[in-house]
Amino acid sequence: MKKLSSLSIFFPSYNEEANVERVVSRALEVAPKFASKVEVIVVNDGSKDRTRERAEAMAKKDKRVRAITHEVNKGYGGALITGIQSARYDWVFFTDGDGQFDTAEIEKLVPLTETHDIVVGYRIHRQDPMIRKLNAFMWGTLVRALFGIKVRDIDCAFKLFRRKVFDQVEVTAQGAMISTQILATATRRGFSIAEVGVNHYPRTAGVQTGAKLSVILRAFVELFRFYRRLQ
Repeated sequence: MKKLSSLSIFFPSYNEEANVERVVSRALEVAPKFASKVEVIVVNDGSKDRTRERAEAMAKKDKRVRAITHEVNKGYGGALITGIQSARYDWVFFTDGDGQFDTAEIEKLVPLTETHDIVVGYRIHRQDPMIRKLNAFMWGTLVRALFGIKVRDIDCAFKLFRRKVFDQVEVTAQGAMISTQILATATRRGFSIAEVGVNHYPRTAGVQTGAKLSVILRAFVELFRFYRRLQ
């Protein structure tokens, strides 16, 4: 199969001490199958557990691994911005550090890179509580209507980008709004986007934070500020 010339994989992680070793090890195992050169980055977003120590220990053992730590929590968007800015290779992929996706499924995205600048996953049988699914449905319906984004699962944390996309797409959102900002801006800049279904697995350790009311409210504030700027 086609191989990418080089690939940066990063995991935004907050209190993922029970998952970080597993997801990094899996990425190192499978990525050489579809990329000639690989780096794996853990963005530890001010975790209060041992995420930092475990990520740094893996970085010491394998030169392909880098561990980056925010001393204070910057939120999901802040972690993604750090990962994007730190990535050094031609293609940039991210997925969450909670282990709900299998990085082996990047293999499904790679063939579409021949004709597209961005390839995003959509969750098959999303394994989340009903309230989280409902929030996602309402959010997705709203942002597709506002920005004309033709993606069915906007916030699916399984995305692959040509590095040059971020030369033209400024990323500033600090919260859950970030995927919407990236895809809306990329659409306006004329970058092509493809979708492919990926499996989504139940979280086996750690605690979700995205469904907190404070996170949701912040996302809506950022959403309407961004919409006004575009107008």
